[in-house]
Amino acid sequence: MPQAAPVVDLDDLLVQVARGDENAFAALYDALSSSVFGLARRVVRNPARAEEVSQEVFMQVWQTAGRFDPARGKAKSWVLTLAHRRAVDAVRHDQAATDRENAYDWSAGPDHDQVTDQVMVKFEHEQVRRCMQSLTDLQREAVNLAYFQGYTYAEVATLLEANPATVKTRMRDGLVRLRDCMGVSA
Repeated sequence: MPQAAPVVDLDDLLVQVARGDENAFAALYDALSSSVFGLARRVVRNPARAEEVSQEVFMQVWQTAGRFDPARGKAKSWVLTLAHRRAVDAVRHDQAATDRENAYDWSAGPDHDQVTDQVMVKFEHEQVRRCMQSLTDLQREAVNLAYFQGYTYAEVATLLEANPATVKTRMRDGLVRLRDCMGVSA
């Protein structure tokens, strides 16, 4: 004749969990996980979401087990109350996200105004050309070679037959003047 499983006192387990007993938590999880998942599954209706809710519930049980008072009720009721609240919160959260998504008007036309974009790009190019003219010849040549033609500092120094430190200084000064001319804050 098969032996009956030992009766587990869930109230005692939850009190032990409150003291940080990991083995008691594992036993409590084994005893209640299917009930918590089943409740969450009935409320949220999505198995994957119900698994998330169940995991959140047991995290909450581990963190707040000290709030359980055996004089006020049973451990199973306390845990299932947490599960129900968490599942209802999940449904509300998911519904609010769906409502926000549906409220957004996706049919408001194109994502951007191409004419405005083209005008702005042309304006910015013109502003860069104008500001480049305010640089010294060495600054303008160094910035042009490095930023518009892709040369490194060393290559720019070689092309301009200048000391690399001088080129770096002129480029830094030129970029500061460009920034100021274009009205860009540092």
